[in-house]
Order: sequence, then C-alpha cells, then structure tokens
Amino acid sequence: MFRPRRALKDLSQESNVAEALRNFGRERSWTNEKHLELCRVAAPTFFEEKRAQWMIGQLEALGYEARIDRAGNVVATRPEESRGPWVAVTAHLDTVLSPRNADDIRVAPDGRFLGPGVADNGAGLAGLLSVARQYALRPPDKSQAGLMLVANVGEEGEGNLSGMRYLCRQSNLAERIQAFLVLDGPGVEHLTTQALGSRRFEVVFSGPGGHSWSDAGNPNAVHAMSRTIADFLDCHGRRAGFLQTRYGRSTANFSLIDGGTSINSIPASARAKLDLRSESGEVLDELAELLTDCVERALVLENERVVAMRGSGRLTAKIREIGSRPGGHLLATSRLLETMRQVDEHLGISSRLDCASTDANIPLSMGLEAVSIGAGGSGGGAHSEGEWYHPEGRELGLRRIYLALCQLLRAA
Repeated sequence: MFRPRRALKDLSQESNVAEALRNFGRERSWTNEKHLELCRVAAPTFFEEKRAQWMIGQLEALGYEARIDRAGNVVATRPEESRGPWVAVTAHLDTVLSPRNADDIRVAPDGRFLGPGVADNGAGLAGLLSVARQYALRPPDKSQAGLMLVANVGEEGEGNLSGMRYLCRQSNLAERIQAFLVLDGPGVEHLTTQALGSRRFEVVFSGPGGHSWSDAGNPNAVHAMSRTIADFLDCHGRRAGFLQTRYGRSTANFSLIDGGTSINSIPASARAKLDLRSESGEVLDELAELLTDCVERALVLENERVVAMRGSGRLTAKIREIGSRPGGHLLATSRLLETMRQVDEHLGISSRLDCASTDANIPLSMGLEAVSIGAGGSGGGAHSEGEWYHPEGRELGLRRIYLALCQLLRAA
C-alpha cells in the first residue's frame, strides 16, 4: 500500500508550500475577480472556444506553455516540466446555461455570485487558476512529476465527456499522466471515487400527419410518444425497488420533448431525449432494452388504432443512442485515495465517498487513478436560472487541492 514519503504536517510547513497555502487566503480578491470574469465569457457545450482562448491568455500570463488540442481542450504545463510525467488538475469549460450578457453574472448583497455557470463550473475553473498561480510563483521542492493543467470541453449534456475522452484515449500525452484531480463545482464534503454510468437516447416517431378533423384516424406521433414515456416510467417505477436492492440506484429522465406544428394538425413527428443513469452497467443495458420494448408497444398500438378508425398511413420509430458515460471506481488501496484521506484529516475536513457522473468517469473506467472534488466555497441551483456560488470558505478547498497535488507530485 502507498505510504507518503513525508508527513503532510512537515510538507505543509516547507517554505514554498506554506507560503502558497497562506496566499490562498491573502489573494481571495484575485480569485474572486477571475471567477466572475471567466463566467462572463459564455461557454455552452460545443461552443467553448471563447472561454478556452480566455484561459490560454490567463495561463500564459502566469508563465505556462498553453495550447488547444484537437478536441478543444486547453492543456498547459511549465516549460521545465513539458516532458512529464504529470499529475493533471482539470476543470471543464462548458456550462448547461450561458449568460446572455455580462450583467447576467452579478454579485448579490450577501456576497453570493449569481448567474449561469457560477458554481458549475466557475468554481472549478477559478480553483484551477488559483492553484496554477501559486504553483507558478513557488513550485514545491523535490517533485518527481510536473503539473498539467487542463480546461476541457464537452463535460455537460450531449458533450458526452468528449474532451476527457480525447485526453485519456487519443492524446499522445495520456500515457504520461499518473493521476487526475478533477475540479467540478464547489464544496469540500465529497470525494467522487465511483463513476456513475449513463446512457442517453433520442426517440423519434414519424408519420403522415394530417388535419385534426378531416384526417382523423391517422397515426399521431405525439400520442405514441406519450404512451412510450408513460409505459417506460411505469415499468421502471415497478422495478425500481428490486433494482436498487440488487444493483443500486437507477434513474430515468425524459426531457426536450417536441412535436407537432399547430393545434389543429395531427403531429407528423415527435421527438424526445432520455437520460438513464445507474450504478450498474447491467441495469443500464436492461433499461435500454425496456425502452425498445416500450417504443415497439406504442408503435403497434397506435398503428392498430389507425386500422380500427380507418385512418391512412403508418407510424414508424427510430431509437438513436446519443451518449454513453462508462462507469468505474477508484481502488480502496490507491495512492490517490489515501492521499486525499490524509489531506482531509490534516485539514480537519470530514468528507464522504460518493458516486457521480463527472469527467473522472473516463480515467476511472480505464483503471487510472482519478477523483472528482469540489473547489471550495458553497453553491446551488446548478443547471438552472437560479444558480449561485458563495466564495466564503473557498480557501479550504484550494489548500486541499494544493496539498494533495504536492504530495502526489512527490510520490510519482
């Protein structure tokens, strides 16, 4: 089992490390300003370029060599550490919602930051920049590896973890990354060591449509979609207790439903997207099969209704998988987990292990050492118009990241 080469207490008292830890408190205004500034640069999934360029400028100003890789990720290292090996500190660039203008990102009278993306993942990106600043000013001594900073694309929604997939599976840098610290959102209370698997589908029903009166009896795509959704949720609900007892929790969420053109027209098409999540890959496969069964039943019933009502035309259906996030977990004996536990004990943090869907899914699914953690402070309302972040206590999260990083660099 991995054992630290030096007690964290001694490490934290070394001059360079101790100064960096103090500066996280002294420079809170700098971090807060960068946090607000980056959140005002819109970065919806698939359109992260402007924020990526902003991050390039910030990292180059700190003395890093920074570039954008083929996936769109910002990757930065110190010139003297450009060959690796590395410990990677990552934070995703993209947000579910984006500010329409700079005024959408604002500070409330109580000190909270308000606006889309201020917590998820403004907190992570601001944490990455703050750690990058202290590391550049006074690199820790006796490191056996270097720091790689990654501001990656495609974490949210249908991005399907594209940035992290490229970094871990296709980039020529991948084999030299020894551990991943993924900064996602605020807080210090959790250590995400289990990757929550997910599969995402788009269902489309298509038919001839027609006039609501003169073509009554023709197949209705919205009716078939409604039947599919109700059937699927009823079946999943009846099985949820058994599945959780045997395999762990699973969820199903239909969203982005649309169809039809006017109130007096039979819809010629209907479309819906479904997000399935489970702690078990086996359950995800079962739920995918259940979706197929429900679509087929709805198709048969709607086309039978057409025959009974002497309508014309037939309905067809297509199911397309639009995303898949693999599961995985960090071994209980890993050096990364032991390091995080010891850092938390040293800082007086009471954290819990949890399961979530983050960029850490990709390295964990490949058997690599990775953990997803918050970057300090507090927040809420992620993925909504009411998103908020409060920077009070952020320094504890930053010290946690920095101490873990320094210990991992020595143990490489």
